[in-house]
Amino acid sequence: MSYIPGQPVTAVVQRIEIYKLRQGDNLILGFSIGGGIDQDPGQNPFSEDKTDKGIYVTRVTKGGPADVAGLVVGDKIMQVNGWDMTMVTHDQARKRLTKKNEDVVRLLVTRKSLEEAVRNSMMQ
Repeated sequence: MSYIPGQPVTAVVQRIEIYKLRQGDNLILGFSIGGGIDQDPGQNPFSEDKTDKGIYVTRVTKGGPADVAGLVVGDKIMQVNGWDMTMVTHDQARKRLTKKNEDVVRLLVTRKSLEEAVRNSMMQ
């Protein structure tokens, strides 16, 4: 998926619902993110488009809430609980994901395998 500034974004997305794990005062999601409009997109190993400043999943804890929900390394996070994540800083994304008053995080993600499956089905 490539993004051209000022043009609509077209993406094949999957809904993922993560139930945070409570450990004392902490709510655990079980994944880490990278990227953001304030980061160097050239360092993003998950996008062929080296100008892509999206938020990507960089680590998923095996058996953790994100793993159980189906999140995988390399997923691009498009929305968190209805909030657009395509043009946010890394810190804005982290804060949106870790809100203390939300026990459930509803994501819209896109992943390369989803896009390839749709592309292949359209060619048949």
